[in-house]
Amino acid sequence: MIKKLIVLASILLSLTSWAQDNTASPYSYFGLGEVKFKGTEEAKAMGGISIVADSTQLNLINPAYYSKLRYTTFAIGGTNSFTNFYTNNESDKSQRTSLDYLLVAIPKQKFGVIVGLMPFSTVGFKLKSSEINSIDQTLREKKFLGNGNINRVLFGTSYKINSKFSVGFDINYNFGKIKTETVEFVEDPVIQLGSRERNTSIVKGFSSSFGVTYEGKINNKLTLYSSLTFSPESKLYSENTRNIATIVYGSSGNELIDEEQDVDVQNNYIAIPTKLSIGSGIGVKNKWLIATEITLQQTSKLENRFKDELNGDFKNATKIALGGFFIPKYNSFSSYFSRITYRAGLRYENTGLVLKNESINDYGMTFGLGLPVGLSKINIGFELGKKGTTTQNLIQENYFNLNIGLSLSDLWFRKREIN
Repeated sequence: MIKKLIVLASILLSLTSWAQDNTASPYSYFGLGEVKFKGTEEAKAMGGISIVADSTQLNLINPAYYSKLRYTTFAIGGTNSFTNFYTNNESDKSQRTSLDYLLVAIPKQKFGVIVGLMPFSTVGFKLKSSEINSIDQTLREKKFLGNGNINRVLFGTSYKINSKFSVGFDINYNFGKIKTETVEFVEDPVIQLGSRERNTSIVKGFSSSFGVTYEGKINNKLTLYSSLTFSPESKLYSENTRNIATIVYGSSGNELIDEEQDVDVQNNYIAIPTKLSIGSGIGVKNKWLIATEITLQQTSKLENRFKDELNGDFKNATKIALGGFFIPKYNSFSSYFSRITYRAGLRYENTGLVLKNESINDYGMTFGLGLPVGLSKINIGFELGKKGTTTQNLIQENYFNLNIGLSLSDLWFRKREIN
């Protein structure tokens, strides 16, 4: 009964969280927005590595791990993010709560099947630039605003070939709406009108990923874990509309439209670039693991949905992660703290975005706890990180993320022995 109440509360919370802006990053202006981490809170707490899974722990990054499950698992995870923004002259802060995933995974002998819903990318920014005309001293302001999400429905399956190798694949249907605005206004006693351009993109399309894993004994104690995940390039169809208006602001700051019209713009396709992840680690099963992983993505093929007024460019992205876990004694009867999973990790990512000849990098340090509750787990993770730079008057984000995930496992579809 308690599990059913938790599941119901989680679903209600997810419906609320999905409707909110899941980011406040100014860098979500570019490309498809801020691409969300495709992984559980367990993986986040280990720097984002996707090297291992077990009978109750989902691994979303590599679909080959679905066959490791032995129990039907309902999983939900969310993040509460606190961010401070800095330039050379100004600072600001933001707080956001977002849902990371809502999933059900079902094992069947050597197979594993998963169905779920999660965000793929999110857009949420408010930027402003000001310029004073040196001749007439008029102030020209330009504002950039945006919001929206691209979500995905996930279906995946995996097959355990033998005790060492597993293979799997995901098929994702991506859908969502992104709105962006550019508002320009001149503070002049003669010119009272400003201009506003509003662009809307309705995005939809399929993507996929494939994975293979290896798990084999080095000696009586040590096990070698290896993982390879490949996501081919996918094209999302973007149905675009544009509205242009002349505006004036009222005394209370509200926007008043003087004249507006819809403008024909072309629909187009947006690429989700090819991505390859390779990782390996060693450990003692149900005791400890240390692993590293490198991810390469061809983000040089990324483009913005509309003309980029902020002169952003893209190059190929690289991500390097190092992490692991430690369990003092997973089957201890006398000490609950000995059954807790302790996780930690480090992460470096060159996002591929280049502004004013500066690469936008993301550094993170993570740690977390896996709290067992019978077959289920409550996972709590913490992440400290920095994204961007104040060089060239760009924006640096210093963030702290609190990640919470529930992994509720049970034996379903059991044949009754006694009626």
